[in-house]
Amino acid sequence: MGYQILILTYFLVSFIVQHGNCQRANVNASFVQRKGTHFVLNGKPHYVNGFNAYWLMIMASDPSTKSKVTSAFQQASKHGLNLGRSFAFNEGDYKPLQISPGSYDQNVFKGLDFVISEARKFGVKLILGFVNNWKPLGGKSKYVQWARERGENVTNEDDFFTHPVVKQYYKNHIKTVLTRKNTINGLLYKDDPTIFSWELINEPRINETGKSIQNWVKEMANHVKSIDSNHLLEIGLEGLYGESKQHLNPYSLLIGTDFISNNQIPEIDFSTIHVYHEYWKDKSNQSAAIEKWIEDHIQDANTILQKPIIVTEFGMSSKSPGYSIAARDDYYKEIYSIISTSAISGGSCAGAMFWQLLSQGMDSYGDGFEVILENSPSTAQIIKQQSTKIIKQQSTKMSNIKL
Repeated sequence: MGYQILILTYFLVSFIVQHGNCQRANVNASFVQRKGTHFVLNGKPHYVNGFNAYWLMIMASDPSTKSKVTSAFQQASKHGLNLGRSFAFNEGDYKPLQISPGSYDQNVFKGLDFVISEARKFGVKLILGFVNNWKPLGGKSKYVQWARERGENVTNEDDFFTHPVVKQYYKNHIKTVLTRKNTINGLLYKDDPTIFSWELINEPRINETGKSIQNWVKEMANHVKSIDSNHLLEIGLEGLYGESKQHLNPYSLLIGTDFISNNQIPEIDFSTIHVYHEYWKDKSNQSAAIEKWIEDHIQDANTILQKPIIVTEFGMSSKSPGYSIAARDDYYKEIYSIISTSAISGGSCAGAMFWQLLSQGMDSYGDGFEVILENSPSTAQIIKQQSTKIIKQQSTKMSNIKL
């Protein structure tokens, strides 16, 4: 009997080990990866159709409103949306995640746990950002304020990118997020394949002429990858070029970022751009300008960066002159058409994400760009048609893509 028990134990342990390794392999296979200019999921080309919903963690942290999060993912899944973009930060006055450097509201963090868990349930992957360039939800200026309150010699919010104490606050936040254990599914965030990628900062800008975020991106990208080697990483850029291509920028803006050099950093896995109807003053030539803006970036991603690109924000505001539902629908069609043309030809553009998705009963979160899918049948149909196109694209073996 003792011998039989020993043999039984051996086979049981062997089964557990093999089963565990199999499970781990399956999980690892579910992380989105980059192969050249394309994304790959489970060995196949991966395309995305997505949405922005910055509010997910805030709503999820309140039991009376967390159903809005579930509703958003339900509607997203119903319309074939497979990627959401949201924030893993809030240093603002309303329901802050980080109250002070290193001090967190665990109820709000549990809200983020719920967001990730619900996304997984509905087959949606997530891009999660670490900080905002802008003051809403705290942003980089809050980090500088914390340093000033502790006696550090900081003069303006751009010190976020250079001051060692401020940078350490930010690095600490990154580590806290990456090593967070989800209270619902038990996974560390850095081990959860629900997360498509991390984003360093939403729409980084520097106010001082001649300054650049290049060194900051290198340092922070290396920091992220030193902790998390599973996930992709992007910067959060709007797509503005540096001085060499300044003439291509709307209003010839220079903001301390450079679509080329910033995205050439090895730890950055893919590039991003934001495209808004309001970027271009010349309404008579707006459609052509938008098309050129996107296609120029796709070409640079193809040939110079040799990395994928996603339009991580696009939208049209109901507050814009001449707005109508029909005009918004035409704008969405235009963006999606450019994306599809790139995908069909084997190009680097993997998809686009509209700003922003809201659930019903969220009027206070409306900014003019919002889409409530249940209330916007024509726009919802265009979004769903694009989802159908990318599913078809993923299921088609493309001979001109080498994986």
